[in-house]
Amino acid sequence: MTTVLYILLGIIVLIFLLAVLAPKTYNVSRSIVINSPKNKVFDNIKYLKNQQEWSPWANKDPNMENKFTGIDGEVGFVSYWKGNKDVGEGEQEITKVVEDERVEGELRFLKPFKSTSDSYLILSEKGANQTEVVWGFKGKNKFPMSVMMLFMNMDKMVGKDFEEGLRNLKMIMEK
Repeated sequence: MTTVLYILLGIIVLIFLLAVLAPKTYNVSRSIVINSPKNKVFDNIKYLKNQQEWSPWANKDPNMENKFTGIDGEVGFVSYWKGNKDVGEGEQEITKVVEDERVEGELRFLKPFKSTSDSYLILSEKGANQTEVVWGFKGKNKFPMSVMMLFMNMDKMVGKDFEEGLRNLKMIMEK
């Protein structure tokens, strides 16, 4: 009986230590320079429906179900998706728009696991007809997900998708 108690105590201490050491936040982003004026790029990215043209997740499930609520490009607009195991289910809501500068949103993942993240697209002028686009998302790792992040790398999991999406956006904007 004493051995079982020591084992249980050891497991509890291990879980506690892992929770203390686990990353509490994440911030994944990628950037690209697009040979197009900032206002033209902004006119594309501020509309969530346009993301269907350059989002890597739209390619991962061409049969993905999409629903939209509100006025696209304005605070409060919601884009809902439900797809295969590669894209899951969730919604994105525009929470802030700064004309020709940035679009912020809240990502609410429902499946494969529930979580909420803040998304952002930030533009900066790099030249007469060059615009840098930074695409990312950030959030907090709650227990027990925080412990799982000791063994998973959010940057590696999502970073390549952001890179692909930005390359797609660049191709569209530079046509």
